[in-house]
Amino acid sequence: MNVEQARFNMIEQQIRPWDVLDAHVLELLAVVRREDFVPPAHRALAFADLEIPLRGGEDAIARGQVMLAPRVEARMLQDLQVAKHEKVLEIGTGSGFMAALLGHRAQRVLTLEIDPGLAQAAHANLQRAGVLNVEVRVADGASADLSADGPFDAIVLSGSVAQLPEPLLALLKPGGRLMAIVGDEPMMRATLVHHAGNGLVSTQPWDVVAPRLANFPEPARFRF
Repeated sequence: MNVEQARFNMIEQQIRPWDVLDAHVLELLAVVRREDFVPPAHRALAFADLEIPLRGGEDAIARGQVMLAPRVEARMLQDLQVAKHEKVLEIGTGSGFMAALLGHRAQRVLTLEIDPGLAQAAHANLQRAGVLNVEVRVADGASADLSADGPFDAIVLSGSVAQLPEPLLALLKPGGRLMAIVGDEPMMRATLVHHAGNGLVSTQPWDVVAPRLANFPEPARFRF
């Protein structure tokens, strides 16, 4: 495989057509080596338009242990508009690739991963990539006490939830943004929340389906 050609094709054929036109984001995707964050067994799929399992076995996707599709990561990064002076929280480290992208945009990133093995691998990936302003912490993003770490300028959930998590919204600074994929299959919406100072303003700019993040509340289902 011609890696640089595959990277170019990913950007031009998957990411640009998904309305990712921010020159800084596109440049970042060209220089951060996505293939270095993919498990060796799946390296040939590094630039494919799909979710890549981070563990062996068929249950990795069901458990949300995946790298999101490149176009989804790129669009989330563009919509968050992270700046160099900002502090960012990510829920769901996975391979560390999204954290690496965020690290290049932000001053500091705290990323939480519930699975210790994935957290260890992500930390190693980030170290090898020279991304040193990202802290990988083993923690459950659905219940971790982050009061001593916040507030944050930007929060991103690298997976889906059934509803916006109020405890995380409470960690936003005035002017801060939270990006989450919200809803249930087959209909989920990327949801961007701005802390407007006197309240929260929510928009849903695009549709996508993504695996669940673990342990976030699920509303009770109606049963006959």
